[in-house]
Amino acid sequence: MATERHQAGLEIFEYLTTNAHQIQEQVLEEILNRNARTEYLRGFLNGQCDKQLFKKNVPIITYQDVEPYINRIANGEPSDILLAEPLTGFYRSTGTSGGQPKLIPSIDEEDKLVLRDTLIESVIRKHFGDLDKAGKRMELMFAKPEIETPSGLMARTATTVLFKRSSFINILPKLYTSPIETIFCLDTNQSMYCQLLAGLIQRDEVVRIGSIFASAVLRAIKCLEDRWKELCSNIKTGHVSDWITDSGCRNALSLILKPNPDLADSIENICGCESWEGIIKKLWPKAKYIGAITTGFMSQYTAALEFYSGGLPLVSSFYVCSEAMCGINLEPLKRHADVSYTIVPNMAYFEFLPVKKDCPTIFPDQVGVSHQESKEMKSNNEVIEPVDLVNVEPGQCYELIVTTSAGLYRYKIGDILMATGFHNNAPQFQFVERQNVILSIDAEKTSEADLLRAVTKAKALLDPLGFLLTGYSSYADTSSTPGYYVLFWELKRKESNDTKELDPKIMVECCSRMEESLNYTYKVYRKENTIAPLEIRVVKEGTFDALMDYYVSQGVSMSQYKAPSCIKSKEVMKILDSGVIGKFSNPEIRF
Repeated sequence: MATERHQAGLEIFEYLTTNAHQIQEQVLEEILNRNARTEYLRGFLNGQCDKQLFKKNVPIITYQDVEPYINRIANGEPSDILLAEPLTGFYRSTGTSGGQPKLIPSIDEEDKLVLRDTLIESVIRKHFGDLDKAGKRMELMFAKPEIETPSGLMARTATTVLFKRSSFINILPKLYTSPIETIFCLDTNQSMYCQLLAGLIQRDEVVRIGSIFASAVLRAIKCLEDRWKELCSNIKTGHVSDWITDSGCRNALSLILKPNPDLADSIENICGCESWEGIIKKLWPKAKYIGAITTGFMSQYTAALEFYSGGLPLVSSFYVCSEAMCGINLEPLKRHADVSYTIVPNMAYFEFLPVKKDCPTIFPDQVGVSHQESKEMKSNNEVIEPVDLVNVEPGQCYELIVTTSAGLYRYKIGDILMATGFHNNAPQFQFVERQNVILSIDAEKTSEADLLRAVTKAKALLDPLGFLLTGYSSYADTSSTPGYYVLFWELKRKESNDTKELDPKIMVECCSRMEESLNYTYKVYRKENTIAPLEIRVVKEGTFDALMDYYVSQGVSMSQYKAPSCIKSKEVMKILDSGVIGKFSNPEIRF
């Protein structure tokens, strides 16, 4: 039955992508037929359902434009301000991508959720076989408490909505190692520990490992490094540690945790080795891949994941945001730098706003102009119109715009995508960067993609020396004149017995390599002394874990956590500055 369902899923996807234009027209028509008379759209369409009038009159907006309407609904006004049917609640975004958390309207779209899951699983089965028959998934999952708005509608993270679906709860014991109680444990540290313990107890059944983002998988490895002896003791004695006080976790683990000295000894022998290279494959030998998003800003974690993975493929299955499900990866075995997502035409109405002729790139083995240089290419008064899904051009970059059934109209997601081709008539894209995450001093603007490219080139100097870059972030220090960019780097030795100290000369060279890799405008400003030398601040191990803990304490789900690429919060600055163990810069200009 499952095989037939997934074969049908692939056939549905072929139909959707072959008829992408017609499907998109139907999606927009249905949205307008339902919602053209809402308060928001009535002001632009006068109650008409004309698609061309929609494109002509309805403005392209950001969250700030629609936020007052959403807040009115959250405060108790009828939802027909934005859409005709009642809302079921709100999705709550993390806010770690460079802004405040958002409330995104949500409606009952179970059919789309089922189709999304079927499509993703169909692709996985095509490349890895039926893993559900082979064993279980050790998926690290973290729910967050719901927040009730004054309207009575609940605001939840998208992952929490997923975990509360009855279909998920019903299959959890059979397909996953984590008991439901550990997922909904409000103490993230207890939740992580207990999910790891459950995964180790069932290590011979685990066929895939992962989380939503790569950062959560690495956090789990860090927890394992810190507590493997304690975990082994729990397995050996059959008793969970006393500091695990959550009753749900303790009760759930008591059902699967029995004294097993042999298993504990096996894990101790693996974890007690000098190097943890390949530790994931050693601990879970039947695992076929690691599933986590490793594209875009998450690509900073791939080197560390590859070190720990033991050669397991890193699979980024989908491209999704709080506002809409957008695309799936049809070739999961491609390396992260080459992953493209195929747009699923019936999930929303998609438009694409051209950003520039030549797209920036975030990987050093690709060629492209910088984000800022390309911005200057279109600094005239030319009005650039969005194109629909079938008219994108491969090689061109676009900002993604969505119109959804849940009341968002011509809404900028904030993501920059590069078109790479088509699957049938549906475009495929690589994720390039978040549009709103930039460093800026005066007129110089360094994008997330520029920054990632520069860091990637600079950290290559550390690879032969046995150091891994496990996290980074940045900010523009304008407290003095001229201002300068600061990069926080957390480094880790690959070998546990490695006592080599970090060579200051190499770190100074990293600063130079970064500056050489930044855009044309940055280099001009540096030569003019309008910007002072870039500084790298190395922080002690665990600093970026403390940063994650801070965001989790503020309501962010660890499942959805993305380390901010650009720091704007004073509290976050205090956390990073408190961990600084070395500062490096190079006043010499070498370009």
